[in-house]
Amino acid sequence: MGMVETVGLVLHPQRDSKVAIDTIVEWARARNRTVLGLADEVGRIDCSAVPVDDDTLVDRADLLVSLGGDGTMLRTMRLIAGRSTPILGVNLGRLGFLAEIDVDELPPALSAIDNHEYTVESRMAVKAVLPDGTAVTAFNDIALVRIPGDGLSAVAVSVEGHPFVRYAADAVIVATSTGSTAYSFSAGGPIVSPRVEGFLVVPAAAHSAFNRALVLSADERVTLELLPTSGRLAVEVDGAVGAHLCPGDDLTVTALRAAAWVVRLGDKTFYERARRKLRVNGSAEVD
Repeated sequence: MGMVETVGLVLHPQRDSKVAIDTIVEWARARNRTVLGLADEVGRIDCSAVPVDDDTLVDRADLLVSLGGDGTMLRTMRLIAGRSTPILGVNLGRLGFLAEIDVDELPPALSAIDNHEYTVESRMAVKAVLPDGTAVTAFNDIALVRIPGDGLSAVAVSVEGHPFVRYAADAVIVATSTGSTAYSFSAGGPIVSPRVEGFLVVPAAAHSAFNRALVLSADERVTLELLPTSGRLAVEVDGAVGAHLCPGDDLTVTALRAAAWVVRLGDKTFYERARRKLRVNGSAEVD
């Protein structure tokens, strides 16, 4: 018996995914398998995927297929966070880091997974509890970001309860290795292999004398405290505003190991993806 009895779909909110869905449904129908999709997503597309709620999708799917780009993959990873269900990323737009295949590669990819002919790559997350008690998980980053007109992010950083540095910046970003190629990278942070179990604290456009990033162990916790001189800040979780903080507030961020598992089928490495996505053309010539 194959591994995949039930396929769960997560769709990009705008990109046309009908061809990909029809391909998956046809593959499943030929093998008497089930295809589930989130009700509010598959409901806008004429397809035979069974509409279900989030909990049912997570509980029943043997494989989650993300149809979109890196943003859709991040949402899929947050949906399944903490479970071992593999996620196959299908690219419907620009090249990303997380998607593994294009739409025309779907049938052989599904068959390979069904036959256990694949590997998985674990992805770490960072988590925090917002002031209202809401627990949030991010696979790219949690960032404290200045609100235009409200002043800089003035943040004291403590590791394991020990004060270390104070940043004045446009934002202070706590990023995973996955997120090292996202907001953290644009702020000058390093590119980190997804195999590294650690996370980064990176100031964006720092106005303070110390403007270097910190690399922390996955076993450490970091606390970000807004100083009296700070403006009101937005807490962004993978780019979406989850809360706002005021001077005197603090946020503690910790790591969540192996929070999601991404399917890998071929021999494309993280570094090949990074070279293409970030347009790294090799070393400069030396005269």
